[in-house]
Amino acid sequence: MLKTLQPGGASSSSVQHGPAGTQIDIGMDSSVTPLGASGFSLVQTIDFFYPSVEDPYISGKIACANVLSDLYALGVTRCDNMLMVMAVSTKLTESQRDVVVPLLIKGFRDLAAEAGTRITGGQTVLNPWPMIGGVASSCCQDAEIIAPDGAEPGDVLVLTKPLGTQVTSNAHQWLDRPQRVEQLEKAGIAAEDVRRMYFRGMDSMARLNLTAAQLMHRHGAHGATDVTGFGLLGHAQNLAEVQQKAVDLRIHTLPVIRGVPEVLAATGTSFKLMQGYSAETSGGLLVCLPK
Repeated sequence: MLKTLQPGGASSSSVQHGPAGTQIDIGMDSSVTPLGASGFSLVQTIDFFYPSVEDPYISGKIACANVLSDLYALGVTRCDNMLMVMAVSTKLTESQRDVVVPLLIKGFRDLAAEAGTRITGGQTVLNPWPMIGGVASSCCQDAEIIAPDGAEPGDVLVLTKPLGTQVTSNAHQWLDRPQRVEQLEKAGIAAEDVRRMYFRGMDSMARLNLTAAQLMHRHGAHGATDVTGFGLLGHAQNLAEVQQKAVDLRIHTLPVIRGVPEVLAATGTSFKLMQGYSAETSGGLLVCLPK
């Protein structure tokens, strides 16, 4: 879709003209629309995902954190309002919906309040698969936006959350599969270890990147992106491609949730985590900071 949105078609190089003359590629974390000559810009993003944890309240919080991370990746720390979008699974009975839907909404709303914003509308539909997400908007001064394209040679890359959330969610589901449980037990991994890892993953996904965005301003960050569906390396490549200067992003350390590598080894799976392509839900910010 992003290619077809480019002016002139898929072969054109497409940019949004951001603050202070910067150019922000379509396909980066948020849309930036300068508001005339006012010195203000409208920053907007939309995102959604398929819930991967059992608790609908936590799923609502994760969805909210996931949406807001796109603003935080541009250093925007204040969100003026949010819209919530939700697809309720047709596989749920009416009585199940009466329990699940309010919990999803409460989780989303509670984390929005923690972020200092509010939900002013949204849309709900029925769908075979559940989905939850939303829109976040901020009207901010151009100085509040940290363009993603300012990396300098010698910068340090900082990741604000550990990797491995896809693995933690799947490992928890594997506790219902005897073959997987046997593989884990042979490697000395108990069910309690998997549950502990699962809760660590949920805690990470439901945590806002707001503090990270605030620290980006304090320490003079030169750009950032959030790490989600394309994995750490996929998003790093996207970030590298938009830089104004000729820089390479070199990643030599993969911080992962404790126990994840052992689970992968025990089950013979990879999720391409160690190659940098494992999908993350509501992952951290990958930030370019001066050394």
